[in-house]
Amino acid sequence: MTYNATIEEPRGDYVKLEEGFDGRAQEEASSSSGCDDGGDGGWCWSLWWWLKLILVVTFLGVLTAVVFKWVGPFFMDKEIIPMIHWEMETFSTQVLALLVFGSVALFPIVLLPSTPSMWVAGMTFGYGYGFLLTIGAVAIGVSLPYFIGFLFHHKIQMWLERYPKKASIIRLAGEGNWFNQFRAVALIRISPFPYVIYNYSAVATNITYGPYFLGSLTGMVPEVFVALYTGILIKTLADASHDQHSLSASQIIFNTLGFCITVATTVIITLYAKKRLKELQRDDHLLLQ
Repeated sequence: MTYNATIEEPRGDYVKLEEGFDGRAQEEASSSSGCDDGGDGGWCWSLWWWLKLILVVTFLGVLTAVVFKWVGPFFMDKEIIPMIHWEMETFSTQVLALLVFGSVALFPIVLLPSTPSMWVAGMTFGYGYGFLLTIGAVAIGVSLPYFIGFLFHHKIQMWLERYPKKASIIRLAGEGNWFNQFRAVALIRISPFPYVIYNYSAVATNITYGPYFLGSLTGMVPEVFVALYTGILIKTLADASHDQHSLSASQIIFNTLGFCITVATTVIITLYAKKRLKELQRDDHLLLQ
């Protein structure tokens, strides 16, 4: 009995020493983490994030001002102004309206981008008539590929099987009730998913035309306004360069702020759409399990 007691006592001390050492090590590790975990860590991380955001916005603002002041006028003299003059001398306003409407409506059928035509709409017609003209053409541009896609339904299904990750996003729009389909289509249109590809691949999800059509128009509104704003901005720079005078300080500030706000709004809306799509994918995966 005495022998066992003498053996257990030092082992007990050893265990206590080991526990004390582990406790001190944990305290040192937690104290050395500093701004990483808890306490002041969240404040330090938030401050660093805001500093990076301010630096990025400042850099973009300076870069935009430089473009407006020097790069833009030089590029306008060489490329944009001759094209605008040729366009105005060759086509009347009515013909330009038909060309813009036709290109925005028909280019998606042959998988061609229609954004440059939206720029022309902004340069020629501004926000009001430009939006009405463009959104009407977009309505046709998203409808024709939808109905044509039924002729290639089997081939589109085979293509989706080759790209399961992209297909999971597309198939998400064909699930649920009318509102769920409308919301998914609108988010896909806002997200960076290729516009012309989704026009054809949507039919493979068995989505009905109503939510597809309205969701497409709703999701395309931000892109249309950005394209019109880009066209108006190009026209402003072209006019300043053609009149042989640089933009005033107020014009540079106004255009720079407008450009930064447009870019920031586009990025925020796009990130929100991607986040919501991931959430919908995760919820759909949980329901299938």
